Amino acid sequence: MFIKKSILSLVVLLTSIMAAKAQVKIGFEVSFKEPQAHYAEVQMNISGLAKDYVDVKMPVWTPGSYLIREFEKSVEGFKASASGKALKVEKVRKNIWRVYSSKAKDIKINYRVYAFEISVRTAFIDESHAFLSPTGIFMYPEGMIKSPSTVKIIPFKTWSKVSTGLPMVAGETFTYKASDFDILFDSPIEVGNQDTFEFMASGVRHEVAMYGGGNYDKEKLKVDMAKIVEQETAVYGENPNKYYLFIVHNFARGGGGLEHLNSTTLGATRDAYNTEKGYKGFLSLVAHEYHHLWNVKRLRPVALGPFDYDNENYTTNLWVAEGFTSYYENKYILRAGFDDPNGFVNGLAGGIATVLNTPGSKLQSASASSYDAWIIGYRPNENSKNIAISYYNKGEVIGILMDLEIINATKGAKSLDDVMKAMYLQCKTLKRGYTDAEFKAMVEKISGISFTNFWVKYVNGVVDAEYVKYFSYAGVNVSTENATPGKPVTGAAAQLANDGLAITSTTRGSAAWEAGLNVNDIIISLDDITVGDAISTLRLRAPQVSLESLPVVAKKQIGDVLKLKVKRDGIQKEISLTLKENPSVRLKATIDENASAAQKTVLKKWMGI
Repeated sequence: MFIKKSILSLVVLLTSIMAAKAQVKIGFEVSFKEPQAHYAEVQMNISGLAKDYVDVKMPVWTPGSYLIREFEKSVEGFKASASGKALKVEKVRKNIWRVYSSKAKDIKINYRVYAFEISVRTAFIDESHAFLSPTGIFMYPEGMIKSPSTVKIIPFKTWSKVSTGLPMVAGETFTYKASDFDILFDSPIEVGNQDTFEFMASGVRHEVAMYGGGNYDKEKLKVDMAKIVEQETAVYGENPNKYYLFIVHNFARGGGGLEHLNSTTLGATRDAYNTEKGYKGFLSLVAHEYHHLWNVKRLRPVALGPFDYDNENYTTNLWVAEGFTSYYENKYILRAGFDDPNGFVNGLAGGIATVLNTPGSKLQSASASSYDAWIIGYRPNENSKNIAISYYNKGEVIGILMDLEIINATKGAKSLDDVMKAMYLQCKTLKRGYTDAEFKAMVEKISGISFTNFWVKYVNGVVDAEYVKYFSYAGVNVSTENATPGKPVTGAAAQLANDGLAITSTTRGSAAWEAGLNVNDIIISLDDITVGDAISTLRLRAPQVSLESLPVVAKKQIGDVLKLKVKRDGIQKEISLTLKENPSVRLKATIDENASAAQKTVLKKWMGI
């Protein structure tokens, strides 16, 4: 009887809590009084939450970008009121404001956000448009991350459009709803006069919102972006969206992307759409970010959701989340007809060379790179290349090797595509992310072989990729040669400074490294030739200078000595570099026309064309 009463009491309590939360209403209004000064005016209305005080919180990072960005630093003028009377406000943590509401049922909170950082992951506002990256704009009452909310956008007087993946509130202009704050934080908002167009693909309506102009051809983009969507949907067997939004920011020089549940934000170069390289690069970016609507947003490491918006969310699986996505963009570009087999295999060989040529790949594993994204991946310094490797690059290589291993083991019956689809469906069924052990188990289930040694070498270890072996499965020959045969290298990078060449990095084991040439050293002369004279014959398009491009260095041989005069902290000293052979390699892949039937089967499955 006691147990029954306890259970009944618990049910009543939970029902009461749920009912109380259901009565709470949270709404935002965002306006722009001074867009030229880069400000958003935010009003947060909370009703039905009668408490002594309410803590409202702002996330310190944004999912998909693994860095504590401290968005709260851009908030100013935070104040609160109830029934027209000011309420006491106290900041109790770096990202938490406590509003002493005295059980008021209706609270109004106002604050301003300064937004002036151009990237796909941060808010930016000027007189031409506003890009609202939600984690840096909106706050939420503590403990109510699962509560619904509405957002009303009041565009600046010269703006006429709002683009977002959030559904509209029926009958209300520029007003949108989010079922919970995870959805709100995952739905960027573009406000302005963006150029918008639509296309259908895989039964899904897609909208493209272009800001910043550009020489793009809308009709061509509709056709080509649809091809990529169709190829990606074919791998997973279903498209989880009814609507998808591409927000594209076109700049003089732009790049990068950030994935969301039913949208993405892309950075692009406005005048590169009419060049072969520029257009293919844009389509590759589209392919990469669109693939994330499965891989990362739904097929995800268990640590990446539900999110802790106050702290780092650590995972060892970003090599799958981002690295495999980098690999798959190559497959989609090939399958959609924007590359040929030769370009495909050489592109992948180039990716392998990038890892081989990065000294840090000998020290940091793919899993460690994933875990250290918060402290190294998004905060690189001049020595990062010597101690770390990008999980994008290392993960892409692992994807190549794993795909070929699976195809070869199953004689062309299965591929990494089958693993990705199965893991997507598993996450969908279990309604949670995967563990590293679960991912490995699925790879072994699909392939029918053990991947324990593979994990030891390539995922958790730092063994160089056995690319000759793996490419041979598909009848692809790979030759390796020195990147600059017969030419010496210093191992130092530099840029122009007022009084010479400032060293910006040195490579582990290089001549510069061993001679003790330091970052921030200023080169005054090389073999008694002043920097001014040394660079006089060069046509510099950027302040970066390759020492190997200087005639005084280029004419030397491997083993020669280069004498430098440098200033370090204002003190002049001499450093001698004994020039070495370039340790970097270049890979060239060719498809063997005389490949065996088994190899041709692997190649066909691998490419999927």
